[in-house]
This record gives sequence, C-alpha cells and structure tokens, in this order.
Amino acid sequence: MRIRALIALAATVLALVVPLGAAGTAHADRTPGDQPLPGYTIENPPLPPAQVDGEPTRVSQGVHRHSAYIIEVPPDWNGKLVLYAHGYAGQGFVLRVGPPPFGLRQRLLDQGYAWAASSYYRNGYDVRAGVLSTRDVAELFADKVGRPEQRLIVGVSMGGHVIGRSIEQFPRYYDGALPMCGVLGDHELFDFFLDYNLVAQDLAGVREYPVTDQYATVTVPKIMENLGLTGLTPGGPDTTNERGKQFRAIAINRTGGPRPGDAQAFAVWKDFPFSLASPPVPDATLAENPDQLSTNLFTRYEPNEPFDVNASVQRVRPENLPARLSNRLSQIPRINGRPQIPVLSLHGLGDMFVPFSMEQIYASEVARHHRSRLLVQRAIRTIQHCEFSATEAGTAWDDLVRWVDAGRRPAGDVTTKPQVVADPEYGCGFSDRAAYDAGAGTRRLFPACP
Repeated sequence: MRIRALIALAATVLALVVPLGAAGTAHADRTPGDQPLPGYTIENPPLPPAQVDGEPTRVSQGVHRHSAYIIEVPPDWNGKLVLYAHGYAGQGFVLRVGPPPFGLRQRLLDQGYAWAASSYYRNGYDVRAGVLSTRDVAELFADKVGRPEQRLIVGVSMGGHVIGRSIEQFPRYYDGALPMCGVLGDHELFDFFLDYNLVAQDLAGVREYPVTDQYATVTVPKIMENLGLTGLTPGGPDTTNERGKQFRAIAINRTGGPRPGDAQAFAVWKDFPFSLASPPVPDATLAENPDQLSTNLFTRYEPNEPFDVNASVQRVRPENLPARLSNRLSQIPRINGRPQIPVLSLHGLGDMFVPFSMEQIYASEVARHHRSRLLVQRAIRTIQHCEFSATEAGTAWDDLVRWVDAGRRPAGDVTTKPQVVADPEYGCGFSDRAAYDAGAGTRRLFPACP
C-alpha cells in the first residue's frame, strides 16, 4: 500500500512530509544549495506582508539547501522564532511552502514572534527531509535575522512526525512543540492501513494481498457489499451485517478504542483506507512506499468474535525489517518517546486517516521513559483530518507559550485509560463550543457537550 491517495487531502490541510535516502544525499553533493534537487521545481510566490499594529512585517523568501523557504519577522520582534513543519505534500515534484494554518500566522506575529517554514527538499513521506530542512531554515534565520533566544516548533499531520523526531534528533535545540493531528505513532500508522485492508478482506471472504490494479474497482466493492458497508452513511441506518459489525469494532479499537463519535467516524472514513492500497512498485524508496515497514505478525485483533479473525487473517511480514528496526534518521524514522521539552498536542477524536491512537501510542512511550510531565494532550471532537478551529489552535499555542516561559503546565486529556476515553463527554474540555454551535465541519456528528 502506498500513499498517493493522500495527495487530495494535502491541498487542504498542508499535511505530511517524507525523509530522504542515500541517492538524495548524492544529488545534494552535486547540486548548488540554492537550487532544488534534480527533477524538482519550486513554487514560492511572493507572500504579502501581514500587518501588525498598522505596520508591515518583513518577509524573506528564497531557496536554501534545495528547499523553498519563507521567513517573516514582525516590526517589534520579541527575539523568538517559531518553525512550521508542514504535512504530507504528495508524491509530485513541485516543492511548495506556506505559513502556519488555523490563524496561527497572524497570532504569532501579533505576539511578536517571527516564523519560518521550509518546503523540505523532497516530497513524499520523507520525514528525514522535514527534520533536516526545518533545522536548516532555523539556521538560515540566525544568519539573516539574528540568532533567536528561543525556538518553538509547530506542525500538522506528517509534520507531527517531523516534530516528534526533531526534538529527539536535536535535543534542546527547540524549546517547545505543538504537533497537531500528528503521526506520533510513527510506523504504526502504516500498520493500521495494512490492518484495515487485511481484516476487511478476511471477514468479507475476499483475499487480495498484495493488491492488484483491479483492487479498487473490483475487489473493494465486493468487500463493501459482503460486509454491508456500501450504503453506510453518517447518521443513517446501520446497514452492516454481523461480519461488518465486527469489522467496524476492530477498526474502532485500532484507532483509539470506544469513544464519542466512533461509529459516525467509521461511516465517514470507511472507504478511505481502501484507497491507500496499491500494487507494489519495484525499487520504491520508503518515502514512495511506506508499506515496506508494515506488519501485522503480532497484532491481536479485538473483538475476535463471533469470527476468529486472529486465526484466519493473512499475516504479513515487514518487507524492509532493517528499516523498521533502525533508530537512524531515515525517511520514516522511529519516535522513541523521549522529549526533553514541553510538548502540547491536539488530535481529532474521529480522525481515521491519522488516528487518535497515535496519541495513545506516544503517551505510552513517553510514560515508559518517565517523561509524562513533559506531555499534554488534548482531544477535539471532530472527525476530519486536522479539523481545528482558530480558537482551539490558538488556545493551545498560548498555553504552550505559558508553559515554556513560566513553567505553568497546562491542563489536558488522559488518552491511555479506556474508561476515560469512552466517557460520552470525553473531548468536551478543549473543543470549541462556538464551532459546534455554528455547525462547522463534522462537529454536529457528536452530541452537544454539557
């Protein structure tokens, strides 16, 4: 399974990013740093300066170490810098860069922060490119503007993977982190995509893995029909049969467990994970085919009744086991759960593209390393990927700043206790009530909070 189907989402969310391999390093040795790597072009149209108290900001744009960049400095700079790590940008060959989303650009500038962002030197799911290019633009900022007294890093989706690895790759280089809808569970995201397809095939009695060119057009419709998923819609009647109900329960458990809005979220996302499966491509890099890392050899699916899925499901070994086990900075690197700085994260409860389980995996790993004091997580009652309001993102940012500057650890949600997550009011604490009242996005698929 590859992730080319994610390209459509990238345009709306500025989603994930991918790492670089040995071939990319060789190209970098031959290509001037103010040009993109061979095969790539750059789109970096002029960004009009923002206004802060009636004065324009200073915007600098260009190409540095094969990546497009934007730097923006407010008129009264407070000496602090925010790095923005964007998400997955597809498998194309045009590099693009943009400002922080959810109204954060103006909020940062109004508070006196400068910000900088990189396109990364490669597209694809290349976290290594994101980690290195984000550090490069921070150092470029120091050369062009001045060395900041503080660096904070903000990112979405794959940018959350970039953040999770960056703060471990360069300990103490950053002072605080705000990953939103982030891939904090690293390889396990791709395990979930594999799980979804294999379990659906097993329960539907239609096996096709590795998939062929006819998977989307012939096999998936059979799977959907055999499980009663074809006519399932959010808020509509439950069309699933006995096997479909077990499949839905397994998918819910693999994405965070029983929680508010889980059935509605499944109905919204039921088709999408099938679209991520595509035929193998010979000699593909990890960035081009993350499924090389996927495995379900030791996964135990629950519930395992009325049908014994664990006994009958196809088991798949990781195609690239050395890459999965390696702790090196690769295109899809591990995040070990060893933050040394405050981390505040946001995640949609019903997101099944980058599932809420990513937060649970990260929280467990952080706890295993006795660093839970450095992690605060917040659940937002939304279903689409990276569906946050300006209020939710802005409040999280302000709380992170107070934590970093004044040591005031903010409140958050418990993510690793099933009975807490399953509470009907879970996620109400930090979800934007005004967005719910306005009927924004998928918010009304959840019951109203008290």
